[in-house]
Amino acid sequence: MSTRHCGRRSCAGRVVGIGIALLLSSCGTKGFDDVADIAVCDPQGTLFTVDIDNPFLPFPVGHQVVLEGTEGGEVLLVRITALDETETVAGVETRVVEEYEAKGGRVVEVSRNFLAQSQDGTVCYFGEDVDIYDATGNVKSHSGAWRADGKTNLPGILMPPSPEVGYAFQQEIAPGVAEDQAKVTALGETMEVPAGTFTDTVTLLEINPLDGGRDTKVYAEGIGVIVDGPAEMTRYVAPAG
Repeated sequence: MSTRHCGRRSCAGRVVGIGIALLLSSCGTKGFDDVADIAVCDPQGTLFTVDIDNPFLPFPVGHQVVLEGTEGGEVLLVRITALDETETVAGVETRVVEEYEAKGGRVVEVSRNFLAQSQDGTVCYFGEDVDIYDATGNVKSHSGAWRADGKTNLPGILMPPSPEVGYAFQQEIAPGVAEDQAKVTALGETMEVPAGTFTDTVTLLEINPLDGGRDTKVYAEGIGVIVDGPAEMTRYVAPAG
């Protein structure tokens, strides 16, 4: 669940420290200054739940957001679904959230993301399994897959409990594989997408220090992501009951 539109799986870098991570790679760019301490997502330092109810990134079982747009002249479809499945990563039970991406009517990537919510309401990111598909519909690689092992790879912050403009944080901490960071750039902007108009929003600028890629995402209260680069929400499926 990271910056998808900039070839983020192409080069190597490294993480400096645990609480502070300013990233620089030979083929990328410097990360944000003053990123937040990730201790809130420490598998050994806090308690977690798979009942994710963060206001701007809720994932009750059955929650689904569908986004569509155009990228590279092709129709882009992104479908994000909270599954009734859990996965234990670094000793922590996590919720499995599937992200399906298709272009031009064919699947290009399916990822199974591992999320858990800490005691203070932070949504923590424990990694992802990734299937990358070729033009014939067969899996050609698992590039970009990572799991927090509590050693080299560490859980990152996917969404803070109370976003504030200027707050920067690491989303992925897998040196040379996935190192995305995000910064809150706006709050409360009115955003109109095909599925409706939303006023209680959070805008994030996401960067990939490995290759310098940048992307903008907008999240709406009670729903989650409604804008992901060129894709905008066209449909939201609320959980049954």
